[in-house]
Amino acid sequence: MKKLNLSFLFPLIFLFSCAEREFSKESGQIESFAEMVKAGVKPIAISPPLSKAEMDLFMPEVERISGKYGISFLRESELIETDLFPAQVVNDLEVILFFKEPSGKAYQDLKSEIESLKADGSYTGTKRRELSRRFGRLLGYPVAYINELLAENTGFRDLEDFGIQGSYLHWYYRDLEQAKAFYTQKLGLKVEEEKENQVVLQLVGDSFLVLNALEGPGYSGQEAKSVALALLTDDLQTWYDFLQKEKVEIKYTLKIKPGGPHDGFVAVDPEGYLLEFETFFQHPENEVLMPQLQELSPMTTTLGTGFSFRGTVTWLYYQDMLPAENFVLENLGLTKSADQGWAKVYRMTNNSYLGLVDGLRGMNTFSPEKLVEVHIDLKNPGPWENYLKANAPDSTRKANSFKDAGGYIFRF
Repeated sequence: MKKLNLSFLFPLIFLFSCAEREFSKESGQIESFAEMVKAGVKPIAISPPLSKAEMDLFMPEVERISGKYGISFLRESELIETDLFPAQVVNDLEVILFFKEPSGKAYQDLKSEIESLKADGSYTGTKRRELSRRFGRLLGYPVAYINELLAENTGFRDLEDFGIQGSYLHWYYRDLEQAKAFYTQKLGLKVEEEKENQVVLQLVGDSFLVLNALEGPGYSGQEAKSVALALLTDDLQTWYDFLQKEKVEIKYTLKIKPGGPHDGFVAVDPEGYLLEFETFFQHPENEVLMPQLQELSPMTTTLGTGFSFRGTVTWLYYQDMLPAENFVLENLGLTKSADQGWAKVYRMTNNSYLGLVDGLRGMNTFSPEKLVEVHIDLKNPGPWENYLKANAPDSTRKANSFKDAGGYIFRF
């Protein structure tokens, strides 16, 4: 008997199954996305990918939802190629982009730029990653999520991937013994380690201050400080009264601003480094920071009860804030905890934060040369060094170190 060929039925079966689909899951997803686009949370939202046949059936729902929320849509059969998604995710499939103008125009401009670069073979390396990030921003993704997507689909990594375990702020002194006496006696800090020309002091938890003798490390002492250390405390008034009694130089007196984001004062150490004693409060600036600080236990110094610290912020000063912010978010992988407008705070370890300050508005100014280094204790320093060698070639970079967008030296 001749075998019956039923292959012609498969397309009919597929179309019938599509016709029976209710698309309840996809409909719920895009309705949520449409609401976010309308609210301005996302410049562009992208639907789940569907086959052409499925998309044909889904279009009435797309039109209904876009009309309900007053937004535009684009049926896209050739989504731009970036490092955010594997090629097979949208290969031979279609998506819907939801947007309000000018975001749709921004997408078309990006697509044209990518197609032009692909045509001449230059859509590679740094340029491809830069445009992938641009598409991520159009989709409303935070930088941390863009980093995750890049790591899933490429060899990209950020510093956070290698396990940040501790922060060591290095300052340099002509008179190391005098500096040690100041920090142990006036601030009650505990000596964690001491060796020739160096004293390591625990500030709180995994945050440390390292005092170095000026001789040896290659600094002249004439460099600008371009740094301040904020000591976050619940005992602001106690510290202020004590340091005044001890005749410690006060640069800015204690300021209490009811309803403000923070109160504080600024003291000066024996060789001019600035110490900002600060208490943060619940405020729109601090909505991420406050829950983080509340989870930390205050650490009492050797001065006793009432003299404690909860965390630290290392304030660094920049000529151009945008590259500095991008470096911290994209290369270090840190997330923002507070935004003061001209100053941003990023969490680095459990107890320590990195603060970026506009050098035209802060207590210090930007300087190309500075008498400060930031050292980071990494769980996997070797792999991070190998990553930098392979992905950030720089003939001026020394092993186990890198410089940020403002020229600050970070060692690991």
